[in-house]
Amino acid sequence: MSLRSNVLDLRKRKKEVQKGGGDKAIEKQVKMGKLTARERILALLDKNSFHEYDLFVEHAAKDFGMEGKTLHGDGVIIGTGTIYDKPVCIFAQDFTVAGGSLGLMHARKITKIMDHALKMRVPLIGINDSGGARIQEGVNSLAGYGEIFFRNTLASGVIPQISVILGPCAGGAVYSPALTDFVFVVENISKMFITGPSVVKSVLGEEVSMEELGGAKVHAEVTGNAHFYAETEMECFDQIKTLISFIPRSNLKKALAHKPKAPLKGVKVEDIVPADPRIPYDMRDVLKSITDGSEFFEVMERFAPNIIVGFGRMNGETVGFVANQPMVLAGVLDIDSSDKAARFIRYCDAFNIPIVTMEDLPGYLPGVDQEHAGVIRHGAKILYAYSEATVPKITVIVRKAYGGGYIAMNSRHLRADFVFAWPTAEIAVMGPEGAANIVFRKEIAEAENPEEMRQQKIEEYKEKFANPYVAAAQGYIDEVIEPSETRSRILHALQVSENKSASMPAKKHGIPPF
Repeated sequence: MSLRSNVLDLRKRKKEVQKGGGDKAIEKQVKMGKLTARERILALLDKNSFHEYDLFVEHAAKDFGMEGKTLHGDGVIIGTGTIYDKPVCIFAQDFTVAGGSLGLMHARKITKIMDHALKMRVPLIGINDSGGARIQEGVNSLAGYGEIFFRNTLASGVIPQISVILGPCAGGAVYSPALTDFVFVVENISKMFITGPSVVKSVLGEEVSMEELGGAKVHAEVTGNAHFYAETEMECFDQIKTLISFIPRSNLKKALAHKPKAPLKGVKVEDIVPADPRIPYDMRDVLKSITDGSEFFEVMERFAPNIIVGFGRMNGETVGFVANQPMVLAGVLDIDSSDKAARFIRYCDAFNIPIVTMEDLPGYLPGVDQEHAGVIRHGAKILYAYSEATVPKITVIVRKAYGGGYIAMNSRHLRADFVFAWPTAEIAVMGPEGAANIVFRKEIAEAENPEEMRQQKIEEYKEKFANPYVAAAQGYIDEVIEPSETRSRILHALQVSENKSASMPAKKHGIPPF
């Protein structure tokens, strides 16, 4: 054959394989409201940047009639490309080929690109759309999942790992996304569960739909397994691109700097927080008043909304924000919010992203349900995460900082580098009302007018303890600042701590309160 004939043959073979499961299977995928695996990759990556590997890989199964079946690419596409000119490794399961089921060669393709991402120190993006383990390949399928899980763990804290659920993801397959850093889901398309509706019905006799059991909203709002929720696949891809713009390519790098911007002129922090500590406000507005361009990219927005975590920029550099949300449960810490914050803190610490904490909370949520569900263990996670973190850590106390909540939200005692407080800050063991009832119980009980005496004692307690100056006198607060000075103080603190060096005791690893 001539060179031209060889090239034409190659093109023909590529075209055939790139059809995946064929026209009928693709048509079925489209009718389900889903893009094909190849369309997804091309929509997510920069134009003309995708380079595919292992296009001609085929399965080697011989049992249950598999020896006569051709599965193009063995149901998964792998390769490299760029997002905003930043290199990434990517794989996408192809549901049009045997339902995207995972066999030995399918798994080897995924682990190959995972190894490549780890070696090259670039982010890994996995698009999951699979019926699960390929039953015909038996234990080889299970071995494939195990190899993937092991690599997820090796790569954790080294390179960013992003999972996109764009179809079913069931059984053992769900543990790979659970081991990654960020999970994206799409309404009416994403499904994640250990056991499907049919198993639930046979074991427990309960009728439940796939959407009710493990749909996108369930994981974004109830379980906390998903970090980002979108209504369409294209919206999901835009979210991934935005995330990539904020995070570094590996733990050896810092996130790329952008051109600094001032906050929007109409967003003034002093106009946001009410003077009355009983009146709630939206902490997101405070964050937008201090970030570049008033931009804030929230993570896990729908889960545990009493705490806010996400990324913003200050002077062009990426910063991770952790903030209580007074609009929800007065911003208390509970089981879910502690888990959410601790995980985000550890991510920022692993990837060299400074952490700014905006504090306004009455403490941990009381109640039998919380206690019995393990709030002690879960609440300790946020203490552990802040204490362990060695990146620059800056705290601003806006209003309430009571009890264990004061300590947990990156206090000086957990080695915060800078702690600022507004003059409205109330730092105490508990709120004035509760404290007065305990400290002045006898005086209130013996007074001619107990309620009048109680109000007097509340004011006395406020004057003596519910302010930032007692803590400032002990050196626990570095500076009491005007609200309008918040951005400038944080910017200076970030600048000063840019080359921070901190070390922990030599050890194999700590034992977090998992």
